[in-house]
Amino acid sequence: MSAVEQQETTAPALLGVGILGAGPVTQAIHLPTLARLTRTFFVAHVMDVDEGIAESVAGRVGARFSTSVEALLADPEVEVVVICSPHQFHAEQVIAACRAGKRAILCEKPFAMSGEEAARISDVSAETGVPIIVGAMHTFDPGWAAAVEAWGDLAETAHTLRSSIVLPPNPRFEDFATEVVARPATPPAPDLRDPAVLEGSIRGGVMGLAIHDLPLVRRFVPSFTDLEVLRAEALKPFGYLIVAQASGRTIDLQAVMSDNWEPEWTFEAISDTQALKVTFTPSYVQAGSAVAELSDGEKTQVFGPFDANGYEGEWQFLALLARGEANPPSADTLIQDLQFALATADAAASAALKREEAAA
Repeated sequence: MSAVEQQETTAPALLGVGILGAGPVTQAIHLPTLARLTRTFFVAHVMDVDEGIAESVAGRVGARFSTSVEALLADPEVEVVVICSPHQFHAEQVIAACRAGKRAILCEKPFAMSGEEAARISDVSAETGVPIIVGAMHTFDPGWAAAVEAWGDLAETAHTLRSSIVLPPNPRFEDFATEVVARPATPPAPDLRDPAVLEGSIRGGVMGLAIHDLPLVRRFVPSFTDLEVLRAEALKPFGYLIVAQASGRTIDLQAVMSDNWEPEWTFEAISDTQALKVTFTPSYVQAGSAVAELSDGEKTQVFGPFDANGYEGEWQFLALLARGEANPPSADTLIQDLQFALATADAAASAALKREEAAA
């Protein structure tokens, strides 16, 4: 037997992927990522409630398509499931995929909309033995992982945490990645004078954008029972400015979408003796890993860029889970991360409303 034949014989079988929801995240993030992982995965089945979108997206990768969750979960070639549907359907679809006996599940954030839903998912995952990960891609980024290994006691000593995001509207970077089929219409600029709109804008900002970095914040804030939002403001046309405190740390969350400013996505952790700055590539831009800079006043260590990004990292980890070669994140970690995001969204929305009332 030749070396090539031996390698082909011993290589693990490809894992069949089923995708629930074929919108821009699937088209511009997951399909390009899977295209670089063809020795590990193949797309077996694409489901979307819009048959035309499902057929078009499935056709790009030679997959079957359907318009029902049940049809995808009944497909014997589907071994791992990625859930990219609207967030209100995540919990029921995660549970259905677990009960269908799939080998692993990747759910886009948030994987639930309440602590109760998260606990129910955790129970079903434990009962069925199906591992679940949440698509918080920055936690899987090799640049971030290298910084975690090198930072020493920074997690215990940091006093200031900052997530800063400047992005153009999503279509600009989506179009860099692919030709999006049936992109949802861009909503009009919100009327932030309306209390309900203001509250929704803040909650949407936390649960849709800040949530990417909140698991990083949690590395420094394991307990958040004393969480207090000192200031919260919605920025036009879309964005937020949130200053909070928890476990003796100051947490600064800021984001704005603008066509005029240079895109940037950074996370910082600062103590009296160290400073960490991690610069991530924007979502939809497949440009390698983050670059992490760790300084102690005398020297600066730089980690990255590495070839793979956080999206590839989460898929590679999903493969290890599906093959029983890695342990999934603890249920408590997933639940606590979600509860931290929900608590931040609740407190920030309340603070923003109080600020507007005081200004009126």
